[in-house]
Amino acid sequence: MIGLRIKEERERLSLTQQGMAEAIGVAKRTFIDWEKERTSPTAVQLSALSLMGMDVLYVLTGQRSSTTAREKPSLTRRQSALLDNYDHLGEADKAALERTAFALAEQERVGKKGKTA
Repeated sequence: MIGLRIKEERERLSLTQQGMAEAIGVAKRTFIDWEKERTSPTAVQLSALSLMGMDVLYVLTGQRSSTTAREKPSLTRRQSALLDNYDHLGEADKAALERTAFALAEQERVGKKGKTA
């Protein structure tokens, strides 16, 4: 069931297998194997999926988290404009933007960890 829920979440996020795999830094074949339940993602990989917007609680348990409802949350004007721009990109540009956003967020998280230590 985990594989099916990974697929459902990927489709909810309107991402291709290739796009999601690239965004979290795994091979497309690895992602396909997760969806076909040949293998399962590690905790680190689940964390990366969560950062992409995937409801990992749902993936693991079948129960939706309270923060990832099927309804769209209220967005600020800035967030809405960003999503609108994203929606008008081609698939290759979307994948590049997702990789860049993931890398920048990861860099920010690592920087914050270093400051608290």
